[in-house]
Amino acid sequence: MLRLRYNARNFDAALAAFGRASAPPQAVADSVSRILADVRARGDKAVLELTAKFDGARLTGRTLRVRPGELSAALRRLGSGERRALAASRRAIEDFNRVGVPEGWASENPDGAVVGEKFDPIRRVGIYVPSGLVSTVLMTAVLARVAGCPEVAVCTPPDARGGISDGLLAALKVAGVGEVYRIGGVQAIAAMAYGTTTVPAVDKIFGPGNAYVCEAKRQVFGHVGVDSLPGPSEVMIIADGAARARYAAADILAQAEHGSGLERVYLVALSAAVVDAVQAEIEAQLPSLPRSEKIRRVLDSGYAAVEVASHAEAADVANRVAPEHLELLVRRDSVQPLVRTITTAGAIMIGNHTPTALGDFLAGPSHVLPTGGSGRFLSGLRVSDFLRRTSVVAYDAPSLRRAAPTAAAFAAMERLEAHWRSVEVRTE
Repeated sequence: MLRLRYNARNFDAALAAFGRASAPPQAVADSVSRILADVRARGDKAVLELTAKFDGARLTGRTLRVRPGELSAALRRLGSGERRALAASRRAIEDFNRVGVPEGWASENPDGAVVGEKFDPIRRVGIYVPSGLVSTVLMTAVLARVAGCPEVAVCTPPDARGGISDGLLAALKVAGVGEVYRIGGVQAIAAMAYGTTTVPAVDKIFGPGNAYVCEAKRQVFGHVGVDSLPGPSEVMIIADGAARARYAAADILAQAEHGSGLERVYLVALSAAVVDAVQAEIEAQLPSLPRSEKIRRVLDSGYAAVEVASHAEAADVANRVAPEHLELLVRRDSVQPLVRTITTAGAIMIGNHTPTALGDFLAGPSHVLPTGGSGRFLSGLRVSDFLRRTSVVAYDAPSLRRAAPTAAAFAAMERLEAHWRSVEVRTE
């Protein structure tokens, strides 16, 4: 654990260095570039070779795509409790995101022309789902369905036998997705971006992934759209005397459970006593967890405890880090001031009874959130990300005449005579 004090002379540099340590090395970018070029040049052949190399699955062009019947069969094999969980999560996600569907509008501008906006679903979207992340299916594909996207394709890594977990396949069925491919990693991003014989190209790619997947999305951006670059997971817990150390420790361990080694966990505490109490609980709870070795590695390199003297200092730390998940385990009268002041968090969880896991699985907002400091300029995934906005402009003869002097002035300032003539010929 890295222990920092807000008022220490080297605090700014130490905090920044801790965050930068999770950035992937140049070798990742170089490897991704080679794989993207290979798939772009050789299509299915490259995808099949890379799937055998990285996932151990020897597939053919005919077995890359999951048969629709496999989705239905997987849903039938699940227990009733698991089926209810999938349905409950889908319902909460649908309810939350329907509220956010933007509506077109129209009004008159000062010249009397009609101006407005319309929103249309993106025609074909691709979603990357990391291996086994059942909830990610719902947190992405359900939004695409609420937006009305006509075509939704999902890529997810197979196991060595070419299989995909029943839970994930069942979630795809519940989310209304029928086009699914057994492709993971960079080759999945390449197939969706450039298209192959088996996988038609998409218009925009969504979903989280490891450092290689995020770098692949970064490199294909421009050829296709991407939602964001959600990478290794993060949580920040702001805790004062009202925090229950047992809960804070459990949430820290839950975040470290992802186990890639690049996760970042922050405890921002109003006293050294809080840090010590949480650390004691971590040590007490860790041995009983099945992934304790992976969790320990994350805690050794990716856990920072920051001691602050006030809630204002805690908010400053949060705004600098821009954490993916932010938990406020603080006094009730401090909650709303912190919510108002902190402007860069991906999602804010309020109170001792709101663990990040609820946001991951079922609360309603998508768990695809900005990481690596990108919350300074990006927001979490929402239904509007699956829509295109088009502005609409309609002048008639009277409004065109009123606008003509302004158009003439701009054309003169920019020395664009043909622009002015295109207006002038309509007023003669």
